[in-house]
Amino acid sequence: MAAHGEIRISEIFYSLQGESTLSGLPTVFVRLTGCPLRCGYCDTAYAFTGGEWHTIEGILQRVKNFGAHYVCVTGGEPLAQKSCFDLLQALCDAGYGVSIETSGAMDICDVDTRVVRVMDIKTPGSGEFSKNLFSNIDCLTSHDEVKFVICDRNDYDWSCDVLKQYKLADRCKVLFSPSYQTLPATDLAEWILRDKLPVRMQIQLHKFLWGEKQGV
Repeated sequence: MAAHGEIRISEIFYSLQGESTLSGLPTVFVRLTGCPLRCGYCDTAYAFTGGEWHTIEGILQRVKNFGAHYVCVTGGEPLAQKSCFDLLQALCDAGYGVSIETSGAMDICDVDTRVVRVMDIKTPGSGEFSKNLFSNIDCLTSHDEVKFVICDRNDYDWSCDVLKQYKLADRCKVLFSPSYQTLPATDLAEWILRDKLPVRMQIQLHKFLWGEKQGV
């Protein structure tokens, strides 16, 4: 059982950021254990359970040992652990550039405003789109990002409707990503170009470099 202020961590590792507008940057990843969602394309099911308890001070020391300037807090769903908010603040206070990858099913409004919030709006193809907390959109700022993982044409059309309905491109950066080995990246690229969408297409760089495995 956790002591006050402790966080259950699945892994901490150093790699290149594979997603978001920070793609390619050397980054320390702090992956928290646990997630209330079960997306069909999930590639981190190993983080649903297990892990070890760490103090925030201990996490900061491990991050410092890598000598990097950027830290990404991810999961699982990191915001499912309430101490995650304190960890994000501590990382910012320590001078790191900090981002969080969150499903959008959890309230993001109390996340430290210095953190880049990369919020994944779940598409129908994920199997979890009913969990989207669309009130989060009101909390987004221009330095935050929204990501759609596109599984098929239906997902693309749905995402375009959400993009338009909430005027997302006027609020923050918007990312469209093909589901790895499900939707050909060229198909998504052609749709975006044809429709002249105000979005950035991204691929999961780390998977193209090292494949779908843990710790990259």
